[in-house]
This record gives sequence, C-alpha cells and structure tokens, in this order.
Amino acid sequence: MQASAFLGLRSAIYEVADLERAKAWYGALLGIAPYFDEPFYVGFNVGGFELGLHPAESGALPAGPGGAVPYWGVEHMDRAWARLIELGAASMNPPQDVGGNIRVAVAQDPFGNLLGLIENPHFPNPA
Repeated sequence: MQASAFLGLRSAIYEVADLERAKAWYGALLGIAPYFDEPFYVGFNVGGFELGLHPAESGALPAGPGGAVPYWGVEHMDRAWARLIELGAASMNPPQDVGGNIRVAVAQDPFGNLLGLIENPHFPNPA
C-alpha cells in the first residue's frame, strides 16, 4: 500500500468578521491563550493542531460554512458539547454515536463557521 501524501489534520482556519471577539470566544472555549496573536492572524495550539482565526476581508473567503467541516478530537463529548452551547454556538447536528464507540457532532460558532467534534477512542490508529 502506498503511503498518502496527506499527513493528517494540521489546521482549521476560520474567517471571522470580528477578530478580537472571535479570539476571546475561542480562548474561552479552549481555555488557552493564542500562541500567535497579530492583527492579521490569531493561532491557537490545540493538542498539537492549529486553530487559526483570519480576519474576513473583501475579496477573501467568506465567513461561515463552505462545505467542509473540520472535526476536532475531544475526550468527553458531552462536556465539550455543553461548553460549546453554553458559549453561544448553535447546534447543527447534536452528538450522535456513529458506531464503534465513535461520537460526532457539529455546531456553528457565533461567526458562522462549522465546528465539528469527534470522540474517537481508536485515534490515532496506525496505518
């Protein structure tokens, strides 16, 4: 079997209309401060993966769902989901078991972006 050129999820970057508000909201959700904080980009290190916030600009990608949903791993779906909803995210697809003790959910953050959660006791799985 040939190895994939893709190494796995590294970053999810969201376009946001209000960078300061988004930085505060994601900081509260994640419980951490950004490791990179500039007017043109804010980056959080979430378990070795990047959650980036980019100010929405004229002619750039629009904020909100664009057909792709990045899924962020969580150890405790119910706690993570409750925290999302508590902080103002809207439920798109509430937590559900998709088999093999794997649970997924999708919320929409206050800025229109889709935020997927996955509780997967089998990850990482060796190739």
